[in-house]
Amino acid sequence: MVEVKGFFDPETGTVSYVASDPATRRAAVLDSVMRFDPKSGRTSTASADPIIAFVRDQGLTVDWLLETHVHADHLSALPYLKRQLGGKSGIGANLPAVQQAFKDIFNVERDFHLDGRQFDHLFADDEPFRVGDVPARVILTPGHTPACVSYLIGDAVFVGDTLFMPDSGTARCDFPGGDAPTLYRSVQRLYDLPPATRMFICHDYQPGGRAPAFETTVAAQRAGNIHISDTTTEAAFVALRTARDRTLCVPVLILPSVQVNIRAGEMPPAEDNGVIYLKIPVNRL
Repeated sequence: MVEVKGFFDPETGTVSYVASDPATRRAAVLDSVMRFDPKSGRTSTASADPIIAFVRDQGLTVDWLLETHVHADHLSALPYLKRQLGGKSGIGANLPAVQQAFKDIFNVERDFHLDGRQFDHLFADDEPFRVGDVPARVILTPGHTPACVSYLIGDAVFVGDTLFMPDSGTARCDFPGGDAPTLYRSVQRLYDLPPATRMFICHDYQPGGRAPAFETTVAAQRAGNIHISDTTTEAAFVALRTARDRTLCVPVLILPSVQVNIRAGEMPPAEDNGVIYLKIPVNRL
């Protein structure tokens, strides 16, 4: 049974995880956060440093630094964690579709590669891997974005933004490449996992002001997810999701986040004055 430690970032509602094998003390870090203040343009490692401290305190060796998708609401701390802890970076094999979708929006430099090579490894659907001696595999779960994946590590599945807690439903599908029918089918793949499978979500926005929550089960989602339960048809879900997406504001950090996260968390190249700039495209989103 894999051990899981969650780290909640209250500024973005993001949950990062350390999943570790208690026998070998090998670990994976999932969906880390580099804080970013859009008013000042300053970054902070305040959410990543507790992960580093935990890994070191527990005597863990990090094999993998994993992303479930190209996040649109926070910057990844992957490069910072890699420098501090080591490990290989990984994301789903459909990452180039997201890079291609945003290439023109951000007018990326001509030598920017659109093949995902910014990550050490691009995972294919159903690809097996291991965290220590714990077997793991990748489940392609597009819909929120075309590159979303979930990671099944032992008896725990990390679903990114595909599903939220049962009282919060599912992720939006109105980003470039998003698609509500595809998300419905992706959720069915997760619901086909054993009912007792522990499910860890990537964001919790604390509906009703409740305390942060980020662990549930496949059975609980199938029984009570407010957007997609066992009794929800695809047509009903698509209608609900499409109508809801029309009411949602653009995430506060989507512009800085995406242009950094398509680079595996690295900043764009510095300009000739030595300063790094993030672009704000006007009237494009």
